[in-house]
Amino acid sequence: MTVKSKSRLIVVDDHKMFLDGLLSIINNESDFEIVMTANSGKNVIKYLDNIKGENINLVITDVNMPDVSGIELNKHIKDNFPAIRTLVVSMLHDSRTIHTLTNDNVDGYVPKNAEKTELLLAIETILKGDKYFSESIKQAYMQSMFTKENEVITSLTNREKEVLKLIALEHTTQEIADQLFLSKHTIEGYRKNLISKLEVRNLAGLTKYAIKLGLLDD
Repeated sequence: MTVKSKSRLIVVDDHKMFLDGLLSIINNESDFEIVMTANSGKNVIKYLDNIKGENINLVITDVNMPDVSGIELNKHIKDNFPAIRTLVVSMLHDSRTIHTLTNDNVDGYVPKNAEKTELLLAIETILKGDKYFSESIKQAYMQSMFTKENEVITSLTNREKEVLKLIALEHTTQEIADQLFLSKHTIEGYRKNLISKLEVRNLAGLTKYAIKLGLLDD
């Protein structure tokens, strides 16, 4: 009979009480083996670099820690040991933290006040190869994206909206310049700034924004 190998975990948190709580939850599960605990991401990076990341399945980390944060630790792991999965357990729900971690391919994110059952579900889901984000984290992320988009939209000047509308109506740069009594060079500058500000890749992206803003409804 084949004996199922245990998943090997590293747990990182600079609050000893919370770390002890995590350990007690995980140690009660026969499928997991904790091979290292640490109070700083720096110690984990040194350990992983020494063993070349071998035979580690999951790193569970807080965000705010001395020396090296959970954000930096996650990035180091994903850049150097992509086979290792990462789960953030933190009280931080701010949009910048969530956005940075998701961009850096974190595998999961749950708040520190999550129930024991959800924590174990997150670990099991991630170890199976899927992502896991608590509902509160997903809501915070979606709200941050909505807020960011609104901030960008409200920051557009009337002139930028005029240029955006004419671009969406498929006017050439020269035609827009003639209509607004501006130079072709100035219109090209507006177009580049709009692409950057609205975080789109091309004129098709600008057109979609113009429709979303209702600029073509007139």
